[in-house]
Amino acid sequence: MKYKILIVEDDATIRTQLKYLLEGSGYEVLAVTDFADTIVTVKEYAPHLAILDIKLPKSSGFEICSQIRGFSDIPIVFVTGSNTDMDELSSIMLGGDAFITKPYNTAILLAKTAALLRRAYACGQAEILTWNGAQLHLESSLITCNGGKAELTKNEVKILYYLFKNAGKICSRNDIVDFLWDNQLYVDDNALSVNITRIREKLAGIGLTGFIKTKHRQGYTL
Repeated sequence: MKYKILIVEDDATIRTQLKYLLEGSGYEVLAVTDFADTIVTVKEYAPHLAILDIKLPKSSGFEICSQIRGFSDIPIVFVTGSNTDMDELSSIMLGGDAFITKPYNTAILLAKTAALLRRAYACGQAEILTWNGAQLHLESSLITCNGGKAELTKNEVKILYYLFKNAGKICSRNDIVDFLWDNQLYVDDNALSVNITRIREKLAGIGLTGFIKTKHRQGYTL
C-alpha cells in the first residue's frame, strides 16, 4: 500500500524539500499551493496523513487541523518554525499527532511519519472492547451503548483503550500520560484533563454518565 501525504506549507523551498524527501521514501505526495481551498483539497485527495505549517496565508495550521478533525481522524503532523509550549499545547488540544520544529531533523520526521502511519493503518484493528454494556470500537473510533454512539478523536480512543484494558483497576494520571507518549500522542497532565472532560461529555450523551470515575489523588477507573 502506497500512503498518500498532503503537505500544507507556504515556504516554497521547505515545501519542495519535504515533497522530495517523502517521495524518496516511497510516499505519494501532494503539496498544497492554493491555501484558500485547503479543506476541499483534503477531502478530494483523501490523504493518509497531513503535514501542516502553523502560520499560513489567510489561515493557520491550527484552524485547518480543527476543520479536518470535523470529518477525518487522519494523523496530523505540525512542522513549524514556532517553538513555544503554547503552540505545542494548542496542536495537541486540536488533535495534532506530532509537533516538529524547524529546522527539522529529516530522520526524525521520517521516523515519526512512518510510526504514525503504521499505528493508524497497518494494524487494521478490528478489536472491540466491552465493559459494563459499553463497546469501544477501535477501528471506527466509536463508543456505543444501548443503540447510542459517540465518535472519538485519536487521543480519546487511546485514553479509553487504556482504561478498558485496565477496567476495574485505578489508572494513575502519570501512567495514562506515559502510555500516550509511548504511542506518539504528546499529551501532558493539563491536556489529559481536557480530554477526560470531553470524553465524559460524549459518554453522557449516550447514557454513560459516571462511566469514568475519578479516584482522588490516585487517578481514574471504569
